[in-house]
Amino acid sequence: MSNRVVVTGMGVLSPIGLTLESYWDALCAGRSGIGPITKFDVTDFPSKIAGELKGFIATDHLDRKEVRRMDEFVQYAVVATQMALEDSGLDLEGEDKERIGVVLGSGVGGISTFERQHSNLVHKGPGRVSPFFIPMMIVDMAAGYISIVYGLKGPNYTTVSACSSGGHGIGSALRILQRGEADVIITGGTEASISEMAVSGFSNMKALSRRNEEPTRASRPFDAERDGFVLGEGAGVIILETLDHARQRHAGIYAELVGYAATADAYHMTHPHETGEGAVRAMRLAIKDAHLQPDEIDYINAHGTSTPLGDRIETIAVKEVFGDYAYTLAMSSTKSLIGHLLGASGGLEFIATTLAVSNDRVHPTINYENPDPECDLDYVPNTVQDRPVRAALTNSFGFGGHNVSLVVKKYTE
Repeated sequence: MSNRVVVTGMGVLSPIGLTLESYWDALCAGRSGIGPITKFDVTDFPSKIAGELKGFIATDHLDRKEVRRMDEFVQYAVVATQMALEDSGLDLEGEDKERIGVVLGSGVGGISTFERQHSNLVHKGPGRVSPFFIPMMIVDMAAGYISIVYGLKGPNYTTVSACSSGGHGIGSALRILQRGEADVIITGGTEASISEMAVSGFSNMKALSRRNEEPTRASRPFDAERDGFVLGEGAGVIILETLDHARQRHAGIYAELVGYAATADAYHMTHPHETGEGAVRAMRLAIKDAHLQPDEIDYINAHGTSTPLGDRIETIAVKEVFGDYAYTLAMSSTKSLIGHLLGASGGLEFIATTLAVSNDRVHPTINYENPDPECDLDYVPNTVQDRPVRAALTNSFGFGGHNVSLVVKKYTE
């Protein structure tokens, strides 16, 4: 029999809040975190907006010397981990650190470091490339750094699967704990991808919204006038524990993680399968893994990117899985408020899902103003819904055809 796994702590750095509490308050209030890009000159860029972290100063939380050796995606992960550990009340010094691991997702890792050091190479020569370039840039370093900071010697690695990276990390952490290979796993996702290269690349493939004059209205999942996603940055870190371990230390428990599934479309580099069959299988398998029936799911935290194709196909997939019941459950997109955080999306959206279950409250999809006949479910348009949430499902789908679904339910003894 596998171990039960529970959520005992969460930490957030997001475009709408730099704490768990401010993040949840902004989600429920429907406050957008999208604005003009300030990190670089966007004059020549087709898309000039993003969900930047506002007011985050790394040296308020970390040693100045260490900050210089960390890419921003590592900074975000370490600070969000500090918050999650504090929220969990976990005293690491009283724990067996060989039984605590870190499994964190990130899609592109240190892309800003790569840009800066490549500029040094081109303009100043190879001798001016930093000796810290490689350890700052490689995608595994957020998980590695967290283990170094806290001396954690359990399973430690990074999941990289584009926009489903964070979801794969959380699912992998679940399996480790269910098998009894650790007592605690720090998991989630982190990303710092608002860079000139990333914005250029996504813009030129016409994936980003160009609603530059109305940034707060640009991310509009499922709306008929959606024209692409908006990049975001930040981290969502979760403390998962076996139920036995959490009980032994009398931990507060937000919810129970009960289901996980991962599938592949095997179809196209960037487009989902036209029938949504990979997403369908992921949702069905996750619900089966949770030992639930589809009509026991009250809420879906959608992948919901605000792309014309993706939102339509996710809607098709949900209808295939849930049938007529699809019109009864609630479904909302966190990306409408914070943008698309790529590999960090799964972490922040899992946190939103967990809070929906623990609070019986579903945050809205903002900017849903023009109904799309092909997207006709209850997307919780613009206003928070207070409703019972016994169990919830969260989706993450990534370039390359990666699909992840996770199921969270209320914790009961």
